[in-house]
Amino acid sequence: MDQLFVNRMVKRLVLPLLLLLFYGNALAQLERKLVTADPEVELIFHAPRQINLLTVEPLEEKTLHFAIMHTFGPLKEGVRNLYGLDNGANIQFSFEYAFDDRFSLGASRSGRDKFYNLYGRHHLFRQKKSGAVPVSLSLVAAAGVNTVDYTFLREDAPDFSERSSFAFQLLLARKFSDKISVQLSPSLAYFNAPMAAYLMEGEQNLYLALGISGKFKLTGKSSLTLQWMPNLNSDLRSNVGIGIDIEAGGHVFQMYFVTSQALNEQYLLAGGNGVPGEGFRLGFNVNRIFATGSR
Repeated sequence: MDQLFVNRMVKRLVLPLLLLLFYGNALAQLERKLVTADPEVELIFHAPRQINLLTVEPLEEKTLHFAIMHTFGPLKEGVRNLYGLDNGANIQFSFEYAFDDRFSLGASRSGRDKFYNLYGRHHLFRQKKSGAVPVSLSLVAAAGVNTVDYTFLREDAPDFSERSSFAFQLLLARKFSDKISVQLSPSLAYFNAPMAAYLMEGEQNLYLALGISGKFKLTGKSSLTLQWMPNLNSDLRSNVGIGIDIEAGGHVFQMYFVTSQALNEQYLLAGGNGVPGEGFRLGFNVNRIFATGSR
């Protein structure tokens, strides 16, 4: 009688449990296969920034990207000013935090016009290895303010609204091979009240440009980088840049020659550019990503 009772308990409890465990294990394996069946393309670019432009490269959830960007004076200043290193320096510090792997918020401060900028990146979709999604698409929106002391202008000193400006970018990128990546960045910048006192060459409110950037992989840790930003609705010269990215010890170092002193999104379109070969400046970026919590 006891043996019969035990057999019944095995049939009623143990066997269903075994079936449940088998089903759960099979379902977990199926889920893993579904997740990895069509993975996203990684490392389209080395960092969230390349030369001056933001990229489609996302941050992982709960990570913080810290970047130092620096441009110097024109190379044409010659050896007396150490080819621009003595003059014309512009520095930008930026922090960008990822709430998840699709959305991040950042803040930056540029020395030129003591400009503070808030920006966000939203990654709408990312390129798939199968080709089902052939490109990565991200949106960037920024709002900034010029904080220079203009009290010397007295009655004409701009208020907060007149100092404000905005930028929008659409980032469309594709990794064509292990070596070549290309990104198109249609860009818009709007200044509420451009003034002659601002360190920008443009005098209009609205600026449009098409950013074109690329990466050619040289080694496993380094790439040649290019940037061109032709203006679409102004007579300002276009931004041109060429550089190299190097990954080292958790950092991404970016060294480049560029025609613009500007570093934030708004001034890249309205800040003016030199002539390639004559107005090139030396610049560099240091990128570092920190994990801020368990993931």
